[in-house]
Amino acid sequence: MEVERSTFSSMQPTTDLFPRTSKVFTVSELTRSIRGTLETKFGAVWVQGEISNYKLQPSGHQYFTLKDQRAQISCVIWRDTIAPPRQPLVDGTQVQVYGTVTVYETRGQYQLSVQVLQPRGVGLLQAKFEALKRKLEAEGLFAPERKRPLPKFPRRIAIVTSPSGAAIRDMLNVLRRRAPSLQILISPVRVQGTGAAQEIAVAIRELAMPNVNWQPLDLIVVTRGGGSIEDLWEFNEEIVARAIFHSPVPIVSAVGHEIDFTICDFVADLRAPTPSAAAELIVPDINDLQRRIDGCRRALARQLLNRVRDAQQRLDHARETLQRCLAHKLESYRRSLLHITRALQARSPAREVMVRRNRFVDLHRRLVACPPRLLDNAIHRFQQIEGILRVLGPDATLRRGYSITMNERGNVIRTITAARPKMKIRTRVSDGEFSSEIL
Repeated sequence: MEVERSTFSSMQPTTDLFPRTSKVFTVSELTRSIRGTLETKFGAVWVQGEISNYKLQPSGHQYFTLKDQRAQISCVIWRDTIAPPRQPLVDGTQVQVYGTVTVYETRGQYQLSVQVLQPRGVGLLQAKFEALKRKLEAEGLFAPERKRPLPKFPRRIAIVTSPSGAAIRDMLNVLRRRAPSLQILISPVRVQGTGAAQEIAVAIRELAMPNVNWQPLDLIVVTRGGGSIEDLWEFNEEIVARAIFHSPVPIVSAVGHEIDFTICDFVADLRAPTPSAAAELIVPDINDLQRRIDGCRRALARQLLNRVRDAQQRLDHARETLQRCLAHKLESYRRSLLHITRALQARSPAREVMVRRNRFVDLHRRLVACPPRLLDNAIHRFQQIEGILRVLGPDATLRRGYSITMNERGNVIRTITAARPKMKIRTRVSDGEFSSEIL
């Protein structure tokens, strides 16, 4: 346990030397990222070497290792890429292969997916091809960012090719079927033999520049049928590559078959695998366009119909809401009018006159009947008060032997302090009053 702790403590500071990244990859994510980087970085390449460990699987796929004195790389030929040879390849054969660099993710190993395999003896032309390819690539003639998009609906195109070859017939058949209204200008040139590259380059330059003999072009196609590397070599010449590069009009290269690659393919704005494929790539199919237009028309009609129906439905709902609101308002006004009418009827002048007339008659009756009764009541109350006064009045008190003493002003003297010497006073008794003076 002590050894483990000391080992851990001695390793702990080293983690500071490896800062943690912002993302922790899974093995699959890292392998997939490496695969994307390799495929993007290298793309398709030519590789030469010696075959070893060749295997032809029952599925039709072929596997082997391509090696030289210092390194080796795994290779695979898929069944649908190249047909299995009549005589299987044998270990020790020197070959040149063309393919794309990729990664077999399950094992985490990079490999070459082979598309073309040929004996190594092709030699001089291939070396010349590779040298020119490296030179032009270094100058930026193959840069993806300089490639221009093709017009979606070209009206006028030019085809640089041999007028007697099969490539022009195939292209015209496809173009007439897909775009009958397309204007096509054919520039006849030789596509093989000495001087053909100069003719191709001159034709490209003339077509790309404004000319009184034809209207400006939307696109130029450089094409010919398939053949060996010698047959296609005129399209690997530098003069043709630079003519394509300096052309202000977009150019499509359709040289040879799908497995054939030329310098034109790398410089052109688009590489078509075959002349017929080029015709399909540069113009849309009029039937497809018509179907798309019909589909758009039907979709637009459906949308318009749906919108009209939605608008009608919203109008119906709005009408119902308006009618409901109006009915509610009218009912509210009717109830208010009925209430006001009842209130007016309850307070109508005729009713008020009748009520007040009845009240006047009642008051008159009460007024006529009240005086005798009021007089009797007043007499009765007077007699009651008179009786109370006889019992409780001053005279009754005087008759019981009491007297009332007043000063000269008639004010009753109630206390001794109110009497002063020499004051004249009056004294009232039961049968009269007399005067006197205080000594």
